[in-house]
Amino acid sequence: MKILITTDWYRPVINGVVTSVLNLTEQLEKHGHEVKVLTLSRNCHSYKEENVIYAGSVGMGKIYPQARVKIPVVAREYMEELLAWKPDLIHSQCEFSTFFLAKRIAGELDIPIIHTYHTVYEDYTHYFSPQKAWGRSLVQMMTRKLSDQVDAMIAPSGKIERILESYRVSCPVNVVPSGIDTEKYRRRIDDGSREALRKQYGIKEDEIVLVYVGRMAKEKNIEELLWYQKSVQNNIKLVLVGDGPYRTTLEEKAKEYQVTDSVIFTGMVSPDEVARYYQIGDLFVSASTSETQGMTYDEALAGGVPLLCRKDDCLKEVVTEGKNGWQYENESMYLECIQKWKEFSEDEKRRMRNTAVRTADQFSKESFAKRVERVYLAALEERKRRNVYAA
Repeated sequence: MKILITTDWYRPVINGVVTSVLNLTEQLEKHGHEVKVLTLSRNCHSYKEENVIYAGSVGMGKIYPQARVKIPVVAREYMEELLAWKPDLIHSQCEFSTFFLAKRIAGELDIPIIHTYHTVYEDYTHYFSPQKAWGRSLVQMMTRKLSDQVDAMIAPSGKIERILESYRVSCPVNVVPSGIDTEKYRRRIDDGSREALRKQYGIKEDEIVLVYVGRMAKEKNIEELLWYQKSVQNNIKLVLVGDGPYRTTLEEKAKEYQVTDSVIFTGMVSPDEVARYYQIGDLFVSASTSETQGMTYDEALAGGVPLLCRKDDCLKEVVTEGKNGWQYENESMYLECIQKWKEFSEDEKRRMRNTAVRTADQFSKESFAKRVERVYLAALEERKRRNVYAA
C-alpha cells in the first residue's frame, strides 16, 4: 500500500503523537508499504526531506505551547507531488492544519481517511475557553463533524472509545493502543550505571525513588505529586523528568510546600537517555487523568518499573492491582501503596517488575502496526463496496 500520514506534530517536538507516528512509519515500511509524511515546518517555508514534506506554518504558542498552523498557501509543487503519487489512503493524526490538507487530497483522489483521536480536548479547554461546559460542548460538536469526514477512527484506548461513543460519532471506532519500542525500554542498565545516575542527582543508595517522565503541563496534575511529597518519609525522592510550560510554576510550588530537598527536576532529557531515567525509579508515578493511553506508563512497564497512578479509565486495560502496580484515588491510598512497596521482600518486588515487563508486550510497535494494517484493509474494502453499490 501507499500510505500518507498527516500530522501537525513531528520531530524535533517530542510527544506521544510524534512517537506513535515514528514507530508506525518504521513498522509499515518494514512490512513493505510505501509511506510518506505530511507535516508542518517550524517556519513559513515549505520543503521536503526524504519522504517527509514540511508545509510552511506559523507559531500559535498563545493558544497551546509549540502549536503551529499552516500558512494559507502550501507550495503547489508538493501538493502536486502527493497527488501524482496517488496514495491508497491517508492516516490523519491531528484534527487541525494537516487534516484540512488530508481532506483536500482524499477528496481529489477519492481515497479513505483513517483518523487517530490522540487527544481528549475537553481536558485542555482551559487553553481556549474560560467556561469548561462551553468548551466541552464545542469539542463534542467538532468531533462529531470530524467523524462525518473520515472513514474510520482509531482510539488509542478503551477510554477514548467510550468518550467517542458518548460524543455519538458517526464512523466506526477501532481500539488500537499506540506502540512503543519495548526492546529499547526493556534493555536493563547494569547496577553500576543505575547507581551512578542516581548519585548524579544526589540520591542515596537506600532511598526509594518515585519517578515521573513527561511534559510539565497543567493538565498533567503534577502539583498533586508535590503536595503528597509533604507526607512521605524522608528516604523517598520524587524525580520529575522532562520540561514544559508549567515547570516554573511547579518549582515555585515545591518551594511553597517546602519539599525542595526531596524533589528533583532533571529538565529535558535526550530521547536516547529516557529509558535509563525510568530505571532509576522504584515506582513510576502520575497524577494525570488527561491521558488517552499514557505511553509513558507503557514505557515504564517495559523497563520493569511498576506503576502508581491516579485512577483513570485509560488504565483499565493496563494496571492489575498489586501485580504490576496500583491506582490510587486519594492521598492516603497513595501513601499506603508506597508503604506496601517498602514492606515487600526482594522476591515480591522482582515478581512485580517481571509482571510489569510482560504487561508491556501488548503495546509493542510490531503489534501496533499489524492492528493498524487491519483497520486500513477494512476501510479500503468498505470504500470499494460503497463505490460498487453507488455505481
